Amino acid sequence: MQARGPQIKVIAVTDGQIVTGSGRQPVPAGSPLVEPDPHTDLLKILVQNRYAPAPPALGFVRGFGLQQGAMGSSIAHDSHNLIAVGCNDTDLARAVNLLQESGGGICFVKGEEERLMALPVAGLMGLGSCEEMAKNYSVIEQRVKENGCILQTPFMTMAFLALPVIPALKITDKGLFDVEKFELTDLFV
Repeated sequence: MQARGPQIKVIAVTDGQIVTGSGRQPVPAGSPLVEPDPHTDLLKILVQNRYAPAPPALGFVRGFGLQQGAMGSSIAHDSHNLIAVGCNDTDLARAVNLLQESGGGICFVKGEEERLMALPVAGLMGLGSCEEMAKNYSVIEQRVKENGCILQTPFMTMAFLALPVIPALKITDKGLFDVEKFELTDLFV
């Protein structure tokens, strides 16, 4: 992402909470790009409109702890656009593409590894038995945790990052949203 200022706003996640904080991260001096840095828990977050062609909204999030790969879902309250959090652009893009190709779901991508639980009914419900769906979900969630995620319920936490009515900083398909001011806000400070 092209740097357009000396700092970026960062969504700050706390395990077990749907309320988020709003932090800041300096852009390295002279750096033309802002990139995720899993070593400092700075990950890229993306929301893609599922209903109309539009460029993705991009931001940064801290608190997941993910060290490799990207996780994505079509469960993103309340609009249920595609949402993904990742350590690099390649895995992040593949996660979003995998969700689009399958009509929705929950996924984890790391290089050639792709784990998907398809949710073909509106991107919210699957066609398998409860037991099958629970098993598939558990496998994907476990892979996310094996790759460094420290959250107890990473997909649930990610789903609420797109809900722009719970403070403080969220992301929608239109961009970062400052809930306290109740307006879209620029990523760069």
